[in-house]
Amino acid sequence: MLLSLGHVTVRSADFERTERFYCGLLGMRVGPRPAIPLPGRWFYVGNEAVLHVLPRMDGATGDARAVIDHFALNADDLRAFEQRFEAAGQPFECRRLGDSDTWQIFLTDPDGARVELSFTGVDAP
Repeated sequence: MLLSLGHVTVRSADFERTERFYCGLLGMRVGPRPAIPLPGRWFYVGNEAVLHVLPRMDGATGDARAVIDHFALNADDLRAFEQRFEAAGQPFECRRLGDSDTWQIFLTDPDGARVELSFTGVDAP
């Protein structure tokens, strides 16, 4: 079952400029981020990491060039979603977020938007 909107991930060519906008102008704050191999920052509103920022490279193509990388929905019952996607023939990727107890499913909607489903407090599937 879907629970709520989790976060939006954007790509930035300049982390400091992006931080000045979201933190200095809008009032978010930089907060903790799991051990993810890509550079990036997480911006918080209260206790929630609502905006994730990844690098955007000049001359890149595809996902690395887009401004909005994906949006995430908080969900529960990871296995039920996996079974639903498998039954529908929907391609997806399931992976663990760093060294946390959060598992993620990534899939693409019919128009090419990347969607993440995030499951917290889950043992290995």
